[in-house]
Amino acid sequence: MRERQAAQGARRAREFEAFVAGAAGRLLHTATLLTAEAPGANPHARRLLTRALAHTYACWDRLRGEDPYNHARRQVAARFAREAWHQRGGSGRARRRPPGALAALTAQERLIIVLRLYEGVAEEQAAALMGLPTDRVRVICDRAITTLTRTPVNPAPAVGDTEAAPS
Repeated sequence: MRERQAAQGARRAREFEAFVAGAAGRLLHTATLLTAEAPGANPHARRLLTRALAHTYACWDRLRGEDPYNHARRQVAARFAREAWHQRGGSGRARRRPPGALAALTAQERLIIVLRLYEGVAEEQAAALMGLPTDRVRVICDRAITTLTRTPVNPAPAVGDTEAAPS
């Protein structure tokens, strides 16, 4: 009996390790986009990923047929949304703006943009994950795209005098 449990535990660990080896990089990138941290300095994203993977491992045997990547991604998104809600005191914008490319967006806008555009999650699924109507997700996504296209990530350097020198 104990040998069988040990074998099942070892199989579970191998399966999870294989999953993490294949999915952790993309999930970390997703978490980094959500937190808008720089890719090389992303402690908040790493914390989100670690907690999501720990929860996924705890639920591993109950996933039966469910895609573990989707489960882990939902965990990252839910934990990010919950932490963002607590950081800003329940309403309004977060007090501290992260330094990344998506910093011009609110946490909710970043979550929708990352789910929809980077992860390719359907509007309906993103809406269900966030507890919002589908139309609201569409409006927020459109607003975020407008913000991103109007806000330069790195302003262009000032150009000196462009007049041609006399020959």
